[in-house]
This record gives sequence, C-alpha cells and structure tokens, in this order.
Amino acid sequence: MAEQETGRREAGSHGGGIPAAGPGEPGLKPMQDEGETLHYRACPLCEAICGLEIRVAGDGRIRSIRGDRNDPFSRGHVCPKAVALKDIHEDPDRLRQPVRRTNKGFEPVSWDLALREAAAGLRAVRDRHGPRGLAVYAGNPNAHNWGSVLYSRPFYRALGPVRRYSATSVDQLPHHLAAYAMFGHQMLLPVPDIDRTSFFLVFGANPVVSNGSLMTAPDVKKRLKAIRARGGRIVVVDPRRTETAGMADEHIFIRPGTDGLLLAALVSTVFEEGLDRSGPDAGLTHGLAEAREALAVFSAEQVAPAIGIEARAIRSLARSFAAADGAVAYGRMGVSVQAFGGLCQWLVNLLNLVTGNLDRPGGAMFPNPAVDMLQLMGPGSHGRYGSDVRNLPEFSGELPVSSMAEDMLAGGDSAARGLVTIAGNPVLSTPNGRQLDKALAGLEFMVSVDLYINETTRHADLILPPSGPLEHDHYDVIFHQLAIRNTARYSPAVFPKSAEALHDWEILLELAARLDSGPWLERMKGRFMRGFLRRQGPTGLLERLLRNGPYAHTLSFRQLASAPHGIDLGDLEPVLPQRLRTSTGRVHAAPDLFLDDLSRLAESVDAPPARPDELLLISRRQPRSNNSWMHNYPRLMKGPDRCTLLMHPEDAGRRVLLNGALARVRSRTGEIVVPVEISDEIMPGVVCLPHGFGHGRDGVGLSVAARHPGESVNDLTDEQRVDPLSGNAALSGVPVTVVAEEIRPAAAPTA
Repeated sequence: MAEQETGRREAGSHGGGIPAAGPGEPGLKPMQDEGETLHYRACPLCEAICGLEIRVAGDGRIRSIRGDRNDPFSRGHVCPKAVALKDIHEDPDRLRQPVRRTNKGFEPVSWDLALREAAAGLRAVRDRHGPRGLAVYAGNPNAHNWGSVLYSRPFYRALGPVRRYSATSVDQLPHHLAAYAMFGHQMLLPVPDIDRTSFFLVFGANPVVSNGSLMTAPDVKKRLKAIRARGGRIVVVDPRRTETAGMADEHIFIRPGTDGLLLAALVSTVFEEGLDRSGPDAGLTHGLAEAREALAVFSAEQVAPAIGIEARAIRSLARSFAAADGAVAYGRMGVSVQAFGGLCQWLVNLLNLVTGNLDRPGGAMFPNPAVDMLQLMGPGSHGRYGSDVRNLPEFSGELPVSSMAEDMLAGGDSAARGLVTIAGNPVLSTPNGRQLDKALAGLEFMVSVDLYINETTRHADLILPPSGPLEHDHYDVIFHQLAIRNTARYSPAVFPKSAEALHDWEILLELAARLDSGPWLERMKGRFMRGFLRRQGPTGLLERLLRNGPYAHTLSFRQLASAPHGIDLGDLEPVLPQRLRTSTGRVHAAPDLFLDDLSRLAESVDAPPARPDELLLISRRQPRSNNSWMHNYPRLMKGPDRCTLLMHPEDAGRRVLLNGALARVRSRTGEIVVPVEISDEIMPGVVCLPHGFGHGRDGVGLSVAARHPGESVNDLTDEQRVDPLSGNAALSGVPVTVVAEEIRPAAAPTA
C-alpha cells in the first residue's frame, strides 16, 4: 500500500475501487463479479466498526458477509454479530411502514397519516400540559446511526424544552462527567492506546466480548495477545473471570461496587510512595496537590477489608503500574454502573495522569478524528436542574433515566404525559422495567421511531419505522471519536430503500416541521435550517464537516468515497493542551464536585456486610448479543439457553441448587425464575445474569425472541440505586436473595 504525502495509508487500493461521488449523488457503483455485487461497508452493530465484505446475488439476496481483509483498522476481523445484518434486512418481523395501535392490535397506515397523527397527538399533549408534559428517550442504536446523530437536534428544538432521557445514564454518563470536569468537554474521552501499551489495567470491562466499549478496537483478542507477545502485562479487576480475564496475566476478584475504594488506594499509594510522574506535563495540570491531600485517607491498609483485596497486593499493583514504560488504566461498565461511578471514572483518569500516562503513547490518549464531535456538541453542563421526585441532576440537557418512570407516575401538573422513543427499549434496558411498563401504559400519547414492536414500543400509539441499516449510507460519527487509531470510512447503501420508506433523519425532519412552534422569527429560523438539512442530507453534512476538520487540506469527501476499505490516518498522537476546553487551558486534576463526593466514598469503608442470605447481582454481555435488540435473529440465537444465573459452587451448595435447576431471584423491585449455571468464574457472594432478555411480555412482535424469552435483569435492578453525583443508574451489585424454585406437580386429571 502506497504511502500518501500526508502519511495516510489508503487501504485496498489494489482491490478495485468505487468511483468518486459527491454529496447528494445516487449510490456509489459497487464492484461487479459474475452476476454478484460486492459491497464494502463498516458494520454498525457494535462499537468496533469492523469492515465488512458483503456479496449480493443477482436476485438481490445477501450471499455472504465476511470481514474485509483490506480494512486498515479491523484487518479482516469480524464477530458473530455481523451476519445479523442479513437477518435484519430480511426479518419478516421488521416494520416497513408505519403502524397505529387500535383495539384489535397494530394496523398499517400511510406515512402522511402517521406523521399527521403523531404531530397532532404530541402537540395536543404539549398544549394541555406545556413542554414539560412531553419527554423523549433515545436508545443506544442512535449512536450507531449518523442520521440520528446529525439530525436529532432540530427535532429536539421543535419539541421545545421537554424532558430528555437516553441510554447514556444507564451506561457511560460517569465518563462524560469526568471528561467535562477535567478536560472541559463531555466528548474529550481518553481511550487506551492498547497497540503500544506495556501494561493494560482493566476495571469492570470485558473488551474481548464487547470489542471495546468507549474504546473502538476491532479484534481485541489479537491486540491483547500482542501486548503479552511484546512482554507487556494485562491485569483485570472484576467480580467475574471474564473472557478478557481469561487472557490476562492476572485476574483479581473484587466485591461489586468497591472499585472506587481500590482506585483511590492506588492513586493514594502512588502519591504516598513518591511514584507520581507528572513530568513535563505538570504545568498543564491544575489541582494535583489538592488531589494528593484529599486521597491520603484512602491508604491500601484502610480500604483492603472493604474490597476483599490484601493491602500488599494493592501496593504491588500500584508500584508495577507506575513503573511500567507506557501503561493505561481502563474502566468501563462495571465501574460506571455503580453508586460511585462518577468518582471511579475520575480516579481512572487521575491514575493515568499522575503516573505520566495521560496523552502519552501507550497510555490514555485522545483520538483526532476527521469529524470532530467537539465541533458538533456543546461542552456539557451539570446540575442546572433536577428530576421532579428526587432532584437527580441534569447532565447536558438530559435527566437520569432512573427518574423517568417515577416522574411519570408521580402525577401533578408537572408529570410527563407524552413520550417519543427513538431506537430504544427502556423497558428492558433501564432499572425496574416493570415500573416503567406501568408508567408507559398510563401515558396520554406515545410515538416510537423504531424497526420493531418491542417491549417498549408496544405501548406506542404510532410506530414510525426507518429504513434498515443496509438501506442507507453510513459514517461512524461517534466511534471514530473513540477509536484507538485515527481512521475514516464512508459506506454507501448496499440496497436502495423502497419508495415508501423514510430514513430516520427524514422522519425526524418531517416531525419537526409539523411540531415547530414559538415566535414567528424562531419558526422561520427552524424552517430555514430544516430546508438546508433536507437539501444536504447526511452525506452533504459529512462533506462540510470534513472541510472543517483537522484533515481538511488532505482528506475530502471525494477521496473518502473513493476508498472503499477506509483510510488510515495514523497512530494516536499527543494533543494536549490544544484540544483542552477548560477555562484555564489546563487539565483539572481535582474538580470540586469529585473532592466533595469523597466523603461518601470514605463512609463506604465501614458499610455493614451483606446479610447471610443476600447475594450481589451483576450483569454480563455476550458475544452474540448487544443489549435487547439482537435477540430476533436466528443465527445469533442458536444453541443452548444463554439467559442463566451464574453462581459460585459454594453459594449453590448452600441453597441446594444443582446445575440447570430453576432458582427464584428476588430483589426490592421484583422477582424472576431462571436456570442456574454453576461456575467458579464468578466469585462467592455474587451472581450474574445477562443483559437484554425478558421477551415474554404480551403484545411483542418478535417471533424469534419470543422462543428464547429469558428474563430481564432489569426487573430486578432498582431505580432507587443511583450514583447521586452523576445520576447514572447503579445496576451493579444489586442485593438479591436466591432460593430453589419449588416445582409443583401437575394437577391430576379430573374424572
């Protein structure tokens, strides 16, 4: 592959090409081979954005989906989820035109009628109850779809100052809070430079299964093997011996919810033993002395009993990490979804900072993407207002989703009475799903932009289905921002959408046009902006964003569209202080909101032990799944039941439970019955359920998922358990009891 003058590498130039096309032009002409059509595309089903090679037969059916060996980033890697693109495209359960709920079930309606009724219903709620009478929830798939990312803002503007929620507050909100407070922008999220690190320290993450999370990294397994092959070290801290822990040099069990104490002790040890290496970047940092003083009380000896790890092991880990030549700490879901999630992510960043590993090759670095989210999103905000019942804090215009159901059910003049969901299934993905089920059933009006009738959208008055993932072009606006290497890839549509279909961005613009209100001048501004956005389309916006990006003089849309395998823009490089957005132009090592929250962490050292009959529940992700929306695809659901309760042999023995036996699991919010899977990969005192199941509810239009319903872990999680600092749900470490399910004999037949 020839080197470009800029140092970029264009992958696959020897393998044929796609003719250049400008914004607004029809689909790029793909390669032809004996009646087959060959398409190259990035996979939109998880954060790894692996390159795909899709062969389409002459009759329009997908013949094969394989990894693109010429993709400079994924290098031919592909996970089992990629084949689900064929199932999604051909799924008979997928909605292809709008449907309206009636007394007899959902019935198809025209787009014109659906859009008119959707707008009329939302306007009616807004007129009766004011803008706060409306709410909107955006699910995880929005981040994988550039139409939603680029076009949600005009829709929100047309709705007015409504309550906004998203999957962010059951996932990564602590990351954004730490980035906002330390670096000045919610999207300045450092990622591990795992291709060059010599010590990878992992807290509550399983990148072998997730393909990286807030760390876009295809083929993590091979990259982890490379760390060890070059003499590096991998240490995983987790209550479960995950697939990633199985590849590590060392796995350390930790009690759920105590990672904050361990992280505080690691940073405290670095300071106490003089291991800190701020080096030449000391002048770029503000507050190190304050952090040192505040964390002095969290000695290894002080926290060891609470977390179940010996003090000498904590100190040894701190010394090894600080001594490594290029090390990086990485904390993900397990440390975000707990009561100290905000502190955990601050402390992860602080550990990288004080050991000299922030903005350093092999450490935690900031990508420099071709389309920079720092230009598209505001820096963030925190605590400007709160939720109705518990006053949980706003972040960047969103309220914590843990407050959504209770604020709906509270009644009164301020309660939300109408809802829009966009590509989300919060009944299965947010805490206390049964309570949300009840709240949704009581709404005055609800609209969903979604491909399916799922556990949430079954409550909608109207469902507006967008085109499928292979029926629109694609650029990963979000995940290039989180990638361990700077790359760019544009993917044209594989199939044209039908004449009757609308893309998600078209649906949002059409709804916005019908909902816009306010002063005349504001309406005119909105009309002008929507007209501009409609004429441009996402592809036109991409061209403009590239012209204003960091590679503006060397990378155009035409060049990107002519590189079917993507373009490599090079290794991550140090970018501070240029990319900082703080008021001082320096990294804020000790923001007041974190220092003030340390007293709460200190109190947890003396928290009472769990009751003898109590276990702590955590969740897990699986290679053939991604949240709740990938359970309707036959290729991914083959094999034995995957919705099982992992339990340590000691805990199972005390409850007289055998492998495969049914157990009743109870929490404050509800109870479920699931089969037990006995394994020593889970530590004693902890049980584990996969996330995303629970498809046995009435009125769901998912035929494959209905045959593998499982139970929802979020029927056990508790909306009252949150990180009060960030508002993120504390889904991990939920207290539960587990007992053997009584099997009642079938009733004898009557005479």
